[in-house]
Amino acid sequence: MPITRRAALGALAASPMLAAPALRAQTPVEISFNYPVAVGGPITRIIDGYCADFETANPGIRVRPVYTGSYQDSITKALTAAKGGDAPQVACLLSTDMFTLIDEGVVAPWDEVEGVDRAWLDGFYPAFLENSRTGGKTWGIPFQRSTIVMYYNKEAFKAAGLDPETPPKTWEEQLAFAQKLTKRQGDQVTQWGIQIPSSGFPYWLFQALTTQNDVRLMNEAGDTTYFADPKVAEALQYWMDLATKHKVHPPGIVEWGTTPRDFFERKVAMMWTTTGNLTNVKANAPFPFGVAMLPAHKRPGSPTGGGNLYVFKSASPAQREAALKFARFLTAPERAAQWGIDTGYVAVSPAAWETPKMKDYVAGFPAAAVARDQLPHAVAELSTHENQRVTKALNDGLQAALTGRKQAGPAMADAQAEAERILRSYRG
Repeated sequence: MPITRRAALGALAASPMLAAPALRAQTPVEISFNYPVAVGGPITRIIDGYCADFETANPGIRVRPVYTGSYQDSITKALTAAKGGDAPQVACLLSTDMFTLIDEGVVAPWDEVEGVDRAWLDGFYPAFLENSRTGGKTWGIPFQRSTIVMYYNKEAFKAAGLDPETPPKTWEEQLAFAQKLTKRQGDQVTQWGIQIPSSGFPYWLFQALTTQNDVRLMNEAGDTTYFADPKVAEALQYWMDLATKHKVHPPGIVEWGTTPRDFFERKVAMMWTTTGNLTNVKANAPFPFGVAMLPAHKRPGSPTGGGNLYVFKSASPAQREAALKFARFLTAPERAAQWGIDTGYVAVSPAAWETPKMKDYVAGFPAAAVARDQLPHAVAELSTHENQRVTKALNDGLQAALTGRKQAGPAMADAQAEAERILRSYRG
C-alpha cells in the first residue's frame, strides 16, 4: 500500500529522533568543479562523463562541472569567486598557480583533508610533484600534465635525405637538420626547418632551452629568479640565431595557437609544442610524423606543464572529503591511462602506464611514451610568488629579444631586475 506524503510527514514528526538522520542521508554533498576549457567540444564531453560516472559510483555526492575558459581566465574567476564567498570546492588550475593560490589564502593542502592516503599523494611522477608541493605540503594533485616534445614530418625528413626514424638529439644536430629541411623559392621560404612558438607561453618554451643549457630559472621557494645568469642569455641567443643568423626559423613572434596548423600544412618540418597536442597531431597530420624528446645541449630536459587539482579552503569538511574522492577517482590508474589516450596529456602516475589499456596503446603507438620517458630529465615549470607578474617580466624580455629590440644579455638583465623588484619582499 503506497504511503501518502502526509502520512510520511506525520511519521517523521512523530519520530524526531529518526527524522534528522533520515533527511541528512537523503541530502547529497554537492561540489563544484572548475575546469579550464571553453564550453563545448570533446574535452567537455569527457569531463561531463567523468562527473556522471563518479556520481553513479558515489550516490551521496553531486559534482557540478563549471567550464571557465583559458587557464588565465580560470585563475581570475577562481580568485574573484573566492573573494566573493562563492569559491568552487575543487578546480583544475595551472601547477604554476600554486604560490598565488597559497598567498591569496584560498586553497588548503590535500595532506590535511580527512581520509587522505599518503601512498596516493606520493604515487605521482616526481617531476610533476615538483610543481605540486612546497613547505612540506601537497597543494596540487597532478591531473592534466604535460611536457614539451618535438614533432617532426617524416616525409620532409626523407625528402631532405635525413633518416625519418632518427630525430636530432643535440642542439647542433637540430640546427643541421633544420638547415636541410628549410626550403626556399627565391626569397620566399616555403618550409621552415624548425618552429618554437613565442606567443602564449614563451617563457615555457624558453625554459626547455635553459634546462638544456643546465640552468634553472627559479629556486624551489619561488622567491628568487636567475634570469640574468649568462647561461640563460646563451640559451636565448641560440633561439634568436635560429631565425636571424641561420634563417631556419620564422623571424619575430611565432604564434602558439597556429603552430600545429603550420605543421599540418607543411609550412614547418619540426615543431616544439606540448605533448597535449599529441591527439590533435595524430588525428590531423596528413603525413607520417615522429615524436621525440627535445634535443639536448649540456643536458637533456624540458619543463613540465599543465594543470593540477586544488581543493579550496572554504569547502566544508564534507565537501573536502568529496573533493578528495573525486580527485582520487580522476587520477585512478585506469582513468588516468584513458585520459592520456584521449587527450595526449601525460598519464600522471607510473601505475597508469602499467595498465593493460596503456600498454596496448603504447605498443601500437610508441610515440605516446616519449613524454613519459622524458620525465626523468624534466624540471618544474617556472613558478614563483606573484607568478603572473614575474612570467610577464620574462616574456617581455624574450619578445624584445626575438623581435630585435634588445640583445639577449640586456633583455634578460632587465627581466631579472623587474622580477627582483617584485619578489624582494617575499624573502624574509
